[in-house]
Amino acid sequence: MYLKKFKTLILILALAAGINVFASTSGYTLISANGTQTQNAAPVYATVNPLDIVARPNFYLNKNVKIKAKFDKFATLGLDYKPAMRSSQDYISFLIQRPDVTDHNIPLSELKIFLKRAEAEKYIDLNSGDIVEFSGKVFSNALGDAWMDVDKFSVISTKPKEDK
Repeated sequence: MYLKKFKTLILILALAAGINVFASTSGYTLISANGTQTQNAAPVYATVNPLDIVARPNFYLNKNVKIKAKFDKFATLGLDYKPAMRSSQDYISFLIQRPDVTDHNIPLSELKIFLKRAEAEKYIDLNSGDIVEFSGKVFSNALGDAWMDVDKFSVISTKPKEDK
């Protein structure tokens, strides 16, 4: 009898610990048993390979992710598409290069990445091949592709300008 109660207690504690870990890493409000609220305002981003997101967009839906990649170019890909609406007046999309191709540049067009225009204008001088890091949330899987809003964007390194 005591063994059964002990197992039940362990199960309850493990479940409570799991909920607490989820709440502390997801940016949700945690309400304790006594009614006090704890807000975790800063979401936690999991560093992922962009090819994993493209391969499993349903798995990454509504998840916060961080990607380090080679920038390809700013584009209008995916803008104003109603099922995953991001207005071309407020956003610009950008492409990164496929990390699995190294002998030439191929954009990873299956990953739709959106950046607010005001933020993108700070990086207008980026060139293809510059290393960037960005984090955000996968907000849609329309057309079987991953659609991502960028919260944070930074340039890690730029490659030397080529003379023409």
